[in-house]
Amino acid sequence: MTLRLSTALACLTLTLQVAASSAFAQGAPIPLPPPRPPGLGVAPASTPAAAAINKNTAPAKVATMDAAGAVERANAWFNANPTMVSDFVQIGADGKRTQGQLYVLKPGRLRFEYASPATLEIIADGTSVAVRDRRLATQDVYFISQTPLKFLLKEQVDLARDTKILGVSMDAKSITISIEDKATFGGASRLSLVFDAQTSALRQWTVIDPQGYETLVTLSNTDLQSRPSRDLFKINTDRFN
Repeated sequence: MTLRLSTALACLTLTLQVAASSAFAQGAPIPLPPPRPPGLGVAPASTPAAAAINKNTAPAKVATMDAAGAVERANAWFNANPTMVSDFVQIGADGKRTQGQLYVLKPGRLRFEYASPATLEIIADGTSVAVRDRRLATQDVYFISQTPLKFLLKEQVDLARDTKILGVSMDAKSITISIEDKATFGGASRLSLVFDAQTSALRQWTVIDPQGYETLVTLSNTDLQSRPSRDLFKINTDRFN
């Protein structure tokens, strides 16, 4: 289940690391299979951006104005956008490619709707996260705090306070912020968040779960104006027939 969860989490969306590793291993495309969370590419310590992070001080401290400014821009984008509807493509640790639509309604509500032939659904209702597999006729429920995709769920995000910043790198097209979250199920998860350099919009993320499985999620056609129906975030408690 650990694998399944981590895949889900990475998915954008986020992404969720499940408790049982066997169940995760069975996980479908973006489910909780432990596909290593979205390519968490941590910036090499030799790069100027990575070196800008003072690893000898508290994780919440960003050493330079450039790195600090990039983190603040990312925080501002997250906090200014309480809703999101976006297409996503997910690539798991096994190289399997899945796609679908991601819905976010802060605080705490998220849905990864996978396109056929995937049989998974990942839904966060504000308190819990459910991973439902129609093919296996299973549903696993976890606490939202166990997932590494908190940046998609929190009403107010502060990456430097909520996580440990491992590195920041920038070029003409993108800004990549690498972080570590020690509060996820099973241990620390590492994430690499990629933002558009001009608009600061989130474009991609990679999650590497505690087991080392990596999942990459890429967003496109993102709509920040539409408000998803709350009905999309209801966890189905009915048993499979």
